[in-house]
Amino acid sequence: MNALLSVSDKTGLLELARGLHDCGVGLISTGGTAKLLAEQGLPVREVFDLTGFPEMLDGRVKTLHPKVHAGLLARRDLPLHMQTLSEHGIETIDILVVNLYPFQQTVAKADCTLEDAIEQIDIGGPAMVRSAAKNWRDVAVLTDPSQYEGFLSEFKEKKQIDKKSHFALAVAAFNKISQYDGAISNYLSSFDEDFKQEMFPQQFNAQFTKVQEMRYGENPHQHAAFYKDIDPQLGSLVSGEQLQGKELSFNNIADADAAWECVKCFSEPACVIVKHANPCGVATAPSALGAYQKAFKTDPTSAFGGIIALNREVDADLAKALMQQFMEVLMAPSFTPEALVVLAAKPNVRVLKMKTGLAGQWDRLDHLGRNAFDFKRVGSGLLVQSSDHHVLSPSDLKVVTHKQPTAEQLKDLMFAWRVAHYVKSNAIVFCHDGMTVGVGAGQMSRLDSARIASIKAKEAGLSLAGTVVASDAFFPFRDGLDVVVQAGATAVIHPGGSMRDQEVIDAANEHGIAMVFTGVRHFRH
Repeated sequence: MNALLSVSDKTGLLELARGLHDCGVGLISTGGTAKLLAEQGLPVREVFDLTGFPEMLDGRVKTLHPKVHAGLLARRDLPLHMQTLSEHGIETIDILVVNLYPFQQTVAKADCTLEDAIEQIDIGGPAMVRSAAKNWRDVAVLTDPSQYEGFLSEFKEKKQIDKKSHFALAVAAFNKISQYDGAISNYLSSFDEDFKQEMFPQQFNAQFTKVQEMRYGENPHQHAAFYKDIDPQLGSLVSGEQLQGKELSFNNIADADAAWECVKCFSEPACVIVKHANPCGVATAPSALGAYQKAFKTDPTSAFGGIIALNREVDADLAKALMQQFMEVLMAPSFTPEALVVLAAKPNVRVLKMKTGLAGQWDRLDHLGRNAFDFKRVGSGLLVQSSDHHVLSPSDLKVVTHKQPTAEQLKDLMFAWRVAHYVKSNAIVFCHDGMTVGVGAGQMSRLDSARIASIKAKEAGLSLAGTVVASDAFFPFRDGLDVVVQAGATAVIHPGGSMRDQEVIDAANEHGIAMVFTGVRHFRH
């Protein structure tokens, strides 16, 4: 039995090679891999000894040879195949260990040139992997160091691996080749005819791996599954660890993502309560408990059965307060042991610990787990855009009214703008003292969103007097502004840019309120 080892990533290689040798497997290798094994005292033959041909063209050609591929592709159950190998003096290769040139890592570097990328396109490696994976019943193919330990453990015990393991390794190998080829296609097709690189490639390839099958989708008659990126980032929803509760549903995941993305944008302790993908209560405070209490006041009715996200550790006192309401999902970067004991009294509540890798530095969550692109499926097509990660600075604001916002109003305007970013369009958000007071979301008319936000505040028993208002896009007419001012708003933030901006500015001056333009809108459909 022979194993051919040819890897760029040497992680775990020596332990695997020693284990195979101890099991009586002959070792064959290439270039640097062979040198490393020989230096460690392992008996290894170079591919040259197998093929009779040296590596050539600076290593571009070394394994592209019949004695390699026939050894991988020959079916052991077909006498004619085995006879052919015997006639030509070809040995079987029963285990293939290959990981590919680091193309993805190379093109991720800021100073990578097209020439650098081309040299990291592996040819022989993928060819061998495909041959071995096609002949999966007879050849075990390992394409990632994470597979070595499990494979070696099974192999040492049985001197072989079973059919299921063979097939699983082959599937993983074809997936790896698909990811590799997709990355090459994305990179090369991003260059135009003048070799200028563009953001969006001519062919867009995206790969995801399945996390779980779901009971149903958005509605019970729909089938669904949850997938994650090949290499998910810390701080993203999929990196979270479920500590208790029922399996997350399709809608739980969609709403949890909306809540987590919103709460991450605050550096101070914050709480976001989401219902049907919209924040229905958002607040900041000196403590996480205070933030939750303020957020809940915004709309206790909508908070029922909602998703709650916090950007600070949940302790026992906060857990006791949370247990007073019905919630579907609770998310935070950390939970104290005492808090988990309290939460265990409601075992159906889904508790997610969001892995950030920040060790308590939770005021730095904003830049974690960001998607580079957003996707929206349409009939036989896909809309792709860069994700909306714009962060507004106070220095970006343009005061367009006679009245200037006070320092306190400016703080609330910035808070309201962050929240409006995560509310479905058309979005109107009333805020005061680091707390949402009324939220109007997802209406066809901005005027209707303003009215709904006012109604929600009154239903919650909250006063809109002295509030500030954020609108995710400009006011196309003064009527929307009139409604929010009549409700009690004293300052407004919105993008500006309408043909009727002056009409709206004049209305703000007439009302004696402050208005600032951001120059940026946050449509969220």
